[in-house]
Amino acid sequence: MFRYFIKRLVMMLVAMFFIILLTFLMMHAVPGGPFTSDKKLSPQIEEAMNEKYHLNDPLPVQFKDYLVSVLHGDFGPSYKYPGKTVNGFIEQGFPVSAKLGFITILFVLLAAIPMGIVAAVKNGKWQDMLLMALATIGVTIPSFVIASLLIYFFAFRLNWLPTYGIDSWKGYVLPVIALGGYSVSYIARLMRSSLLEVMGQDYIRTARAKGLSEFRVITRHALRNALIPVITVLGPTIANLMTGSFVIEKIFAIPGLGVYFVNSVSQRDYTTIMGVTIFYAAFLMVMVLIVDLFYCMIDPRIKYD
Repeated sequence: MFRYFIKRLVMMLVAMFFIILLTFLMMHAVPGGPFTSDKKLSPQIEEAMNEKYHLNDPLPVQFKDYLVSVLHGDFGPSYKYPGKTVNGFIEQGFPVSAKLGFITILFVLLAAIPMGIVAAVKNGKWQDMLLMALATIGVTIPSFVIASLLIYFFAFRLNWLPTYGIDSWKGYVLPVIALGGYSVSYIARLMRSSLLEVMGQDYIRTARAKGLSEFRVITRHALRNALIPVITVLGPTIANLMTGSFVIEKIFAIPGLGVYFVNSVSQRDYTTIMGVTIFYAAFLMVMVLIVDLFYCMIDPRIKYD
């Protein structure tokens, strides 16, 4: 296990290097610069700003300096907000996105896994067809469309829930449903197919032949192995939800990490774009590693040598 962990850690570091390199090159390949705007600055002021932030240095020198600062945990200053840093944006936005994401994860797990189990147990019956029809709708409809429909019916028509902000528990209801709709549908379908496959295995027939109830067969024998594909997709799903949905946070005016990213893109704030991208990539790889390590706990047959 320790050798596997070290090997994965080295692979993560190599992947992070290329992510930083590609992000840096793509930002500098975009026409214009961070101080290019509708209100054009005078050449003298723009030159002074480029000199202040070392943007006139050769690209290899800029990349070396940026890589060193990232290794020290510093994503640099914001080009558009004087006195603000990318680290400050992450410290302000990530806890909000993480809280929203954590609640969404609980909603996804509590909704998707029972949906998949019921659909598999009632395979071919009306419960299965109804749940899979809902799951298909959830997978095919984009999250911003779901968010718009939720706002229209539950905020404007019924006036039950607020349209923006998360000042109270009511403010979380619509964003959580809109953010977790796709994940619930996808994981429910995956849980159903995985459980159906497991239920056809020989050891399940043996457990039934011993006289065990269907409930014990599913919970003690089938469910554990059926959860492995679900756990596989759970790592990236958790990373996606906890780092914030750019669209959902923008629609519901939630001051999370996604809002800073959207604003930085529209304002060409290079350091913020690169910092949030690198932070998201690192968080994603850590979650995938944790999920891989959990495989051993779920299935004793899996060993990392």
